[in-house]
Amino acid sequence: MKKMITILGPTASGKTELACHLSLELDAEIISADSRQIYKYMDIGTGKDIEEYTVDAQSIPFHLIDIKDPNYKYNIAEYQIDFHKALGDIRDRSKTPILCGGSGLYIETALKGSSYLGIETKPELRAELESLDEKGLEMRYAKLPDLLRNDLNARTSARKIRAIAIHEFMLQNPNWKPRKYEEIDSLIIGVEIERDLRREKITKRLSHRLNNGLIEEAEYLIENHLTHDELSFFGLEYKWLSLYLRKEISKKELFDGLNTAIHQFSKRQMTWFRRMEKNGYKIHWVNAADTLEIKKDKVLSLYAQY
Repeated sequence: MKKMITILGPTASGKTELACHLSLELDAEIISADSRQIYKYMDIGTGKDIEEYTVDAQSIPFHLIDIKDPNYKYNIAEYQIDFHKALGDIRDRSKTPILCGGSGLYIETALKGSSYLGIETKPELRAELESLDEKGLEMRYAKLPDLLRNDLNARTSARKIRAIAIHEFMLQNPNWKPRKYEEIDSLIIGVEIERDLRREKITKRLSHRLNNGLIEEAEYLIENHLTHDELSFFGLEYKWLSLYLRKEISKKELFDGLNTAIHQFSKRQMTWFRRMEKNGYKIHWVNAADTLEIKKDKVLSLYAQY
């Protein structure tokens, strides 16, 4: 299998900087694994940090950033397709792909893929399945075909509900065929950042962004592209900024509430990455507090060995 590097980590860990410097060293190109950076005009709130894609006066090529307008309803199935198109393009030019981002769902979808993306779980079926106790749900799941259960390997209640929904869809649509992608052999690097340092960086970065264009960015989006409800849909920064622009909260409440929300988000990111490890993904962790050179040298050493 062809190889790839994956750089993951929570917000404010410095993963983009590391990915960009590795790209220069390896003549590589970056594929974003961020659920919001695909949107145009949403730069500060999504932390695109485009300036980091210039290293030693050289531009680092990147993919899946600024590919959709803000009012476009993008989904994970489309990301899977777009990721493989970008991956193929990079490989066709004999470059090394580096997947970089903090969205665990997007990263897992890129690495292993799912043949069953794009199938909706009907609300009435979800309600029925969620009403079952653990034993009842397990009995329902056990009735699925062995091939489907082996393919989906559902270990949690949520995944079992999803598997049952997929089976119901396939029964009703017998001509539908799942999309198949290769399983990707990737060296996975995680940038781990100590809690106090992470909190310090998040707070400092948020203060800088609020005073250097983040509020104006949200105003532009409301005036030109989105309603307040649509802006709130993007969560975190944009949800809180919508409240502020509607004068429902003060600027101090904006800062305090958003600061707390981002800290909580970064914890959820780490929880996802730890779950990935439990599910068999080997993540090689580097310390965010180390110098860039130390982190880069460690990754290059691992890459040379794998």
